[in-house]
Amino acid sequence: MRLTTVRTPSGTRAARLDGEQAVEIDAPDVGALLSDPRWRERAAAASGTRHTFDQQDLAPLVPRPGKIFCVGLNYRTHILEMGRELPEHPTLFGKFAEALVGPNDPIELPAESSAVDWEAELAVVIGAPARRVDEAGAAAAIAGFAVLNDVTMRDWQYRTLQWLQGKTFEATSPFGPALVTPDELPGGPRPSLALRCEVDGETVQSANTDDLVFDPVELVGYISRIVTLNPGDVIATGTPGGVGHARKPPRYLADGSVLVTEIDGLGRLTNTARAAARVPA
Repeated sequence: MRLTTVRTPSGTRAARLDGEQAVEIDAPDVGALLSDPRWRERAAAASGTRHTFDQQDLAPLVPRPGKIFCVGLNYRTHILEMGRELPEHPTLFGKFAEALVGPNDPIELPAESSAVDWEAELAVVIGAPARRVDEAGAAAAIAGFAVLNDVTMRDWQYRTLQWLQGKTFEATSPFGPALVTPDELPGGPRPSLALRCEVDGETVQSANTDDLVFDPVELVGYISRIVTLNPGDVIATGTPGGVGHARKPPRYLADGSVLVTEIDGLGRLTNTARAAARVPA
C-alpha cells in the first residue's frame, strides 16, 4: 500500500495511491490516519475524491510528527572509508516538525547560514505504539518508509558538540512523497533500496540502504527503550557519503540550486533552494 498527504482547497487530506490516482481518505493527513489502529482497513476501503497524483500539491507526508529522531554515522561504507570504527550504539538527535516541507516545496536557505548541506535519508514512519519492543514488535510497529533530506546548516551544527541547532531550521527538510508499506519492498521492514541525491543534475550521493549499520528494526527497538514511539513518529536513518561539507573545497546549496532525493521503490523529492530575506539587524 502507498499513502500520501495531498493539499486541497479545503486543507490537507490523506490519500491512497492507486497507480497514478490519489484517492482521498477520511483523515486530514497520513499521521492522523495512522493514529487509528484500523488505518490499513480504512485506507484500503477509501473511495473518496480521486486526483491525478503527479498533478497534486503534496504536503509533508506526516505534517506534524510527535517526534522526529535522526541518526548520525549509520552507513557502514562511509564510516570505514573515513577511517572510523563502526559505532556500538546509534547516534541520535532530534528535528522539529517546523523543519518539514513537502516533496516539491522550496527549501529555505536561512539568512543566518552560509553552509547549507544535503543529506539524503531513508525515513521510517511508525504505525503502532512501541515501548521496549523486541525484534518482532519493532518490525510490526513500522507502518512504512519514505524519503527525507536532512538538510543541515553546517556552520550552526558545529558551533557546539550538540548538533540539533544545525538540523532543525524551519522549512528546510523535504519529506515524502509517499509512505510505502514494508510488504511492497525487497527486504520488508529491513529494505534493500538504492538511494541517490543530485544537486543541479550532478549525482552527489549514491548508496544502498542495506549498508546501514543499524537497520530500521534495530532503530525502532533501541529508541523504544528510551521513549514510546507513537503512530506518525518518524526516524531518519542517516546519510551515506557524498555530503557537501566533506568535499575539498566544501560545496553547499545556493539560491536556485535544485536538490533531488530519490530512493528506488519510494519515490523522489525535487526541491529548489530559495534564499530567505535578510532581517535587518
